Amino acid sequence: MKKIVVSGKTIEDAVRNGLEQWQVSEDRVEVNVLEQPAKGLFGLIGARDAKVELTLRPDAAEEAEAFVANVARAMGLDVRIERRESPDGLLFALTGGEDLGMLIGRRGQTLDALQYLVNIVANRYADHHLRIVLDAEDFRERRRKTLEQLSERLAGRVVRTRKDVELEPMSAHERKVIHSQLQHHPKVKTYSKGDEPNRRVVITMKV
Repeated sequence: MKKIVVSGKTIEDAVRNGLEQWQVSEDRVEVNVLEQPAKGLFGLIGARDAKVELTLRPDAAEEAEAFVANVARAMGLDVRIERRESPDGLLFALTGGEDLGMLIGRRGQTLDALQYLVNIVANRYADHHLRIVLDAEDFRERRRKTLEQLSERLAGRVVRTRKDVELEPMSAHERKVIHSQLQHHPKVKTYSKGDEPNRRVVITMKV
């Protein structure tokens, strides 16, 4: 953990000096008082300042971002990470060169695996559950549109043939896209079957 020893006329002054050096709020640090302030002779000679040791508490989002950066660096990738809030949680939007596809993988499998690990890292330091979504070059949005189009096309096939259609195994997030897209369809319905990681969506006729 990151630590610093700072002094001040009072304990509060010493803590404030440390917070200013780190540019963090007081809830991010643990305070250990090393020396109490003391007045000197006649209030002047031999006066002693307060001395405290501050320990910086890890920030979950910062630790998660550092993890992603280290993984990308190990893969030889130059990646920029932009953090922003999204309806699904804290979004890490990754941008970089053409090699960024290495982080996405086939149909986003590598990106999903990295996202799983990032959430483990983040929640090791978080004081409440934190959900982090990883995206690279807007892959999530492009994949969502592809799945929505696919679900409509397959729903049409089910209506024409009256036969169920089983999709390939998908992550829970991608299955949710299919279910949401077809939940108000007048003729078909969807459900999931199988166990993770081979759980898949089935499209079938409404009774």
